[in-house]
Amino acid sequence: MKNLNDWFTEYSVSHQNMTNKKIHYICVPLIFFSVVGLIMSIPNNLLSPLVRIHPIMGNWAFIIMILVLLFYFRLSLQMGLKMMIFTLLCLIGNDWIGQKVSLAWFSLAVFAVGWIGQFYGHKIEGKKPSFFKDLQFLLIGPAWVIQSVFNGK
Repeated sequence: MKNLNDWFTEYSVSHQNMTNKKIHYICVPLIFFSVVGLIMSIPNNLLSPLVRIHPIMGNWAFIIMILVLLFYFRLSLQMGLKMMIFTLLCLIGNDWIGQKVSLAWFSLAVFAVGWIGQFYGHKIEGKKPSFFKDLQFLLIGPAWVIQSVFNGK
């Protein structure tokens, strides 16, 4: 089983170009945010008991993000905590946006823009995205960005 440093080392191989890194620092969080929004857009009739506790808890994104956070906590307590804060901000932000506009359409647009940016960055880099090798890199990307931001790289 790979540890967090192993994942980051392997992920970094296809993220050496500074322009690609900067694009990732913007697009990876946007994609994560938009995926949370898309999942929040799924009807949640089965979760109505959780809505009574708090509206943010009564949607599929909350349930799925708990599972995603288990992945991060398994790799590192510190990274799990950082990703938990980011995930909570995503849930709160999407809840707020969903009160103003159609969350599904907004999230779909952000998702598309984020992926266009990602592929453009990899075109500049001249290397394929890491998730073509292993889908788990779709979860490593956000952690790598968070780590890079906290470490000032």
